[in-house]
Amino acid sequence: MTRKPLPKKPASSRRAEPKPVKKPAVKKATTKNTAAKKSRARIKPIESASVEEVFRRFHKIEPEPKGELEHVNAYTLLVAVVLSAQATDAGVNKATRALFKRVDTPKKMIALGEEKLRDYIKTIGLFRTKAKNVMALSEALIRDHKSEVPDDRDALQKLPGVGRKTANVVLNMAFGHPTMAVDTHVFRVSNRIPLALGKTPEQVEAGLEKIIPVAYGMHAHHWLILHGRYLCKARKPECWRCPIADLCRFEPKSQPND
Repeated sequence: MTRKPLPKKPASSRRAEPKPVKKPAVKKATTKNTAAKKSRARIKPIESASVEEVFRRFHKIEPEPKGELEHVNAYTLLVAVVLSAQATDAGVNKATRALFKRVDTPKKMIALGEEKLRDYIKTIGLFRTKAKNVMALSEALIRDHKSEVPDDRDALQKLPGVGRKTANVVLNMAFGHPTMAVDTHVFRVSNRIPLALGKTPEQVEAGLEKIIPVAYGMHAHHWLILHGRYLCKARKPECWRCPIADLCRFEPKSQPND
């Protein structure tokens, strides 16, 4: 007995074959970029003689560099540095000029109150959290330090909103200690030249303290901050007008029309 062939389904009822999914094209790194990354991975810090020359040139250009945060005493400096986290110095100065005319001690800050403080600093990022920290550190200064800013890193770091970088800035600018405050600019410049390599600010700080000549220790972090802020920028470093380009191992060096 022969079987009859099954009737064919109409074309409209047939299940469509799934089309193969195309993988998105992966953009290959250019030879130039790959070579640059490999070169940076193998790079070593510059020699001690070159380190000294770097800071000799910085000193020649600006013998007495100053921090750009405006303040009238150690307390207002501390407040300004706390407010400067994830903000620009210019933005902080714009907010604190009026504030510091009215408030320049912890007791005056407490008398002002958190709500009015927020009104003064509302143009600064994270101003609500920063206002709480400023009020809390002001209370701590009154309670534990007779309203004085302590000349001690550990004591400073126990204050609300104060980390190691903030403590180092205050110790340097208010009390004349040759501390190394590592912010985003110092971190980038140190790793880029490189002066001291590190994956964390603490590693870079320790490395810089070992290599920076004593004669330049007091102003070293200001020079590095200013260099990173105005020349050795994150996205477009201006290598063509850098005073230490011949000592720096960063490649490829940028050109005016890049």
